Amino acid sequence: MAEHPTAGSAKPPVTPTSMITNSAPDLTLRPWRVADVAALVEAHRDPVLRSRTAVPIDTEDDGLRWIRAQEQGWAAADRFAFAVLETGSSRLVGHVVLKDAAAGSPTAQVGYWTVVQARGRGVATRALDALTAWAFDTFRGDGPHRLELLHQADNPASCRVAEKSGFALDRILPAAPPAYPLDGHLHVRHADC
Repeated sequence: MAEHPTAGSAKPPVTPTSMITNSAPDLTLRPWRVADVAALVEAHRDPVLRSRTAVPIDTEDDGLRWIRAQEQGWAAADRFAFAVLETGSSRLVGHVVLKDAAAGSPTAQVGYWTVVQARGRGVATRALDALTAWAFDTFRGDGPHRLELLHQADNPASCRVAEKSGFALDRILPAAPPAYPLDGHLHVRHADC
């Protein structure tokens, strides 16, 4: 990883940073940029991705609004979204996010997705590992020491990613339609793992 932000007292001044994973092919995680809009819209043409995300991104305007919302999360220091790119080609292969990471809060959530061409190559696991290490390092002492990962029960690929990244299955959450039409799996990882 590169460019570690500094932690402060009440609310860490977290600055956008880039991380590079140490595996082949290397991945670069960096905050989303306006220049990513076209790749974001293209990624969201995948019906599987669309079925697993809450916000539809059909047009460049949708993509721009979504990226602006990610920038606002960085500015508020409570949501840290990263585009996941193949190092060298800068091709978008996914997204990881740390959500609800307020200073003093013991728990935050993580989320991720990968583009269809990147699935089955370990991209989600490597990106989640990098995000997890960054989160525990960045917020050490004044931030979350427990990360939660939630996915629908019909998504075994997310179960495998969670388990490979050290997120143990904590419990099954009952469906809560219409927002959550199926049962969910809650996976948890603690800072000392």
